[in-house]
Amino acid sequence: MHFPKWIFLIICTVITLHCNAQSSDQLKANKKKLESEIADTKRLLQETQKKENTSLQQIALLRKQINNREKLITELNTQIFNFEIELDLNVKLSKSLDKKLENMKADYERVVYLAFKNRRLIDKITFLLSADDFTQMYRRLRFYSNFSESVKNQTDEIKKTQQEIAIKNAEILSIKETKLTLLESKESEIKSLEKDKTSKNKTLDELKKKEKQLVNDLKSKQLKQKEIESAIKKAIEQEILAANKKKAEKNKTTAGTSSEKKPSSTVLEYTPEEKVTGNSFAGNKGKLPWPVVKGTTVISFGKYKNPDVPSVLMESNGIDILVEPNTQVRTVFDGVVYGILDMGSAGKVIIIRHGEYISVYQGLATVSVKKEDKVSIKQNIGTVGKTMGRDTYELHFEILKEFTHLDPQSWLSQK
Repeated sequence: MHFPKWIFLIICTVITLHCNAQSSDQLKANKKKLESEIADTKRLLQETQKKENTSLQQIALLRKQINNREKLITELNTQIFNFEIELDLNVKLSKSLDKKLENMKADYERVVYLAFKNRRLIDKITFLLSADDFTQMYRRLRFYSNFSESVKNQTDEIKKTQQEIAIKNAEILSIKETKLTLLESKESEIKSLEKDKTSKNKTLDELKKKEKQLVNDLKSKQLKQKEIESAIKKAIEQEILAANKKKAEKNKTTAGTSSEKKPSSTVLEYTPEEKVTGNSFAGNKGKLPWPVVKGTTVISFGKYKNPDVPSVLMESNGIDILVEPNTQVRTVFDGVVYGILDMGSAGKVIIIRHGEYISVYQGLATVSVKKEDKVSIKQNIGTVGKTMGRDTYELHFEILKEFTHLDPQSWLSQK
């Protein structure tokens, strides 16, 4: 069976546009997310630039901003490319519909011409009464009816095609306008990117002049962090020892004997409820909510050379999130408050157990929970305090499985 070329074009266009629509939705979501992050980082940059002794944080924010802008420009390029494909397909389809309309009009003109040429036959009464017999009259009646219906259908089809062309032309205009908006947005992002790069280079030049001071500051911060890590580990060990001791005493009472082993300070025996919580926590890897609604990660997990002070080897057991003043800290999962520490200038620390997993929230100015409280996911537990020795606000967040530190960013959702 032979189909006109325009039919195949319509089928291909519909399939292509459907695929593009699906990818377009994802691109829009990515664009929205990046734009939100850029806006948040911009606000933090404006805050840090007002303060003193924040050069390292400014560089970290600028690096993050540059990275996000580059990603956004890539997303915009992809969207523009997709719109170019969609525009090309729509233009081809519009031309095909124009050709179809032209052919239909030509056919209609031929029908009208033949009808005029044979107008005596077309006169319904004359045409029917001139029949030789009843059978011929019936056949002529059917011919007249089919002819009229055919002309009407062709007229309707022409109107329908004209409407399709109008809709398609409106879509083409809309795509062109959207593409133009995206191009303008891209140009704006490129200019902002260049501005951020210039600002970063200028800040780097300033950093080089006081590298010795920065090295001392970073080493001092790491020493303080090790002190906090040691305090957190000790607090967890004490809680495990207390929990195991309580269970041992309960078993001793139940069994009526004193042959129980001395409880271990490093291994916790989990209750069925704790095992369920731990399994549920593990099952939500990559989907946990962030401990703050808005913020920018300025220090990542693991060992690495500080990109701005290469002579200093950094080691972080969690992530540092720079936030705005009065930012609320929230839990990432249901659990029980295992401990609360006060580390002086480093702020307060909340330790929450989720079965065999632990989440740590460090650098809080205020705390709104107490030890052994049961907490639910996204529950506010305090506010972020000022960073040590600075006027900015920073939350240090960790996730552990017993005493093993895990990369929090692989557990948290992609916002």
